[in-house]
Amino acid sequence: METGGARRPGAALGFALSSALMTGALLSACGESGSTATTEPATVTTADSAGPASASAAATPPADLCTRIVAHWSREALTENTYGDYQSMGLSNGQYAILRSVVDAARAVKKRQGAEAADRLIDRRAREDCEERYRAGGPSDGPWQ
Repeated sequence: METGGARRPGAALGFALSSALMTGALLSACGESGSTATTEPATVTTADSAGPASASAAATPPADLCTRIVAHWSREALTENTYGDYQSMGLSNGQYAILRSVVDAARAVKKRQGAEAADRLIDRRAREDCEERYRAGGPSDGPWQ
């Protein structure tokens, strides 16, 4: 309880953590009606804990997530001729650099060989570039690198 305008140290962090855990619990409890899925919790570890964090499915490896999101936004940029803001796309600046490279290459291929060839290039280059970026486990030059 607050008195005289003083706040307890760490109260905001504790509230944020408990809110995140409750949201995760609610989301994992919600399922399709008539679903036959099991409710066995998966053990998820975070960088600052060694125990279970929440009941959720196994995490997607960073290179796979990068590949999916870069390929998606590359196709959007190729068809709409725009990039937008990388943060609104959910990309780090390093992933955005991959996207720009992939789209530039896809534009050239689309002009010479057509849309199907450009689509194949997007899949291949997004996978290769993201695997290279996350080969050592992830970028180390900061949180948005």
